[in-house]
Amino acid sequence: MGRGAAAREDPVKVLVTGGSGFLGREICRRLSARGDVVSSLCRRPSTALERLGVRQHLGDLADAAAVSRAVAGCDAVVHNAALAGVSGPPRPYWATNVVGTRQVIGQCRAHGVRTLLYTSTASVVFRPGGLRGVDESLPVAPRHLAAYPATKARAEALVLAAHGPELATVSLRPHIVWGPGDPHFVPALARAVRAGLLPMPGDGGNLVDTTHVRTAAHAHLLALDGLRRSPQAVGGRAYFIGQDDPRPLREIVRHFLRAAGVDARWCAVPPRLATAGAAAGDALLRAVRSTRTHALSRFLVAELLHPHHFDLTAARRDLGFEPPIGFDAGVAELVRSTPDDSEETPCRTPTTPSAPS
Repeated sequence: MGRGAAAREDPVKVLVTGGSGFLGREICRRLSARGDVVSSLCRRPSTALERLGVRQHLGDLADAAAVSRAVAGCDAVVHNAALAGVSGPPRPYWATNVVGTRQVIGQCRAHGVRTLLYTSTASVVFRPGGLRGVDESLPVAPRHLAAYPATKARAEALVLAAHGPELATVSLRPHIVWGPGDPHFVPALARAVRAGLLPMPGDGGNLVDTTHVRTAAHAHLLALDGLRRSPQAVGGRAYFIGQDDPRPLREIVRHFLRAAGVDARWCAVPPRLATAGAAAGDALLRAVRSTRTHALSRFLVAELLHPHHFDLTAARRDLGFEPPIGFDAGVAELVRSTPDDSEETPCRTPTTPSAPS
């Protein structure tokens, strides 16, 4: 265990936005298990959170009054909620990811909350050509291929700019969060299989790092404790989080599909054809004003074609971070899990995060 998670102080009153989502629920579970007083903001009630004893505030990030009620009386906020996707028009993403984050920051200040942890995404720095062992000195991408990473980058900038003596802030950047109960990544792969074939751009040899849900939640607790203990040391910074075990995408996909009981053969689509098809798909979605968030897009194809893995030195140095579970152990756990491990289907709302991350 990292030093932040092992050394407990007095119980902390923590609000987790998007607590009914895949990662949000694991964060709530771990906070509750160590004795913190946990509440969540989501649009629909969650039976899983009820079982954990988490107080639930129902409301939308766009509703200032709802956010105010949820934030009031808290010592810290973990802002985990987001609208995620690989396609779709900018406006819904902006309303949830940017305007919603402004609401959270404003209500933290209004209620004297001194600690704000933001769940960002490694996609804020992604650019065509990929990322090979990059660290946090790499600036966010000057141009994004989709509204999701663009708005997450803007929201992260707002959070980090808000850091100061009255409100300490930090941002975590997990990438491809998976594990038992994953309602996003693994099911999407399984749905893409046709007649035993999985059409994918390229040969899958690009190295990709991922983040087990327990690893991501563990990092959140470390960052929360580190920010409360030493705001000058970690505040105002962003940190990459992952398994630190990049593997060929083809291998990752094979493990995940087999864990889901799906036997499929990789069917390589030529990169130029996949990219051209994605560009055409983006154009068509814009023409028909589609609001689909998980359609074929240039962003999705670029992430599937190129490497993306990260240098986690800063998180190790400043947060005491180490992945609590390895990739192979996580896959074995995934094989043993059942559909019931998801506990419930997260509500697909602007306050519930979904892949990608």
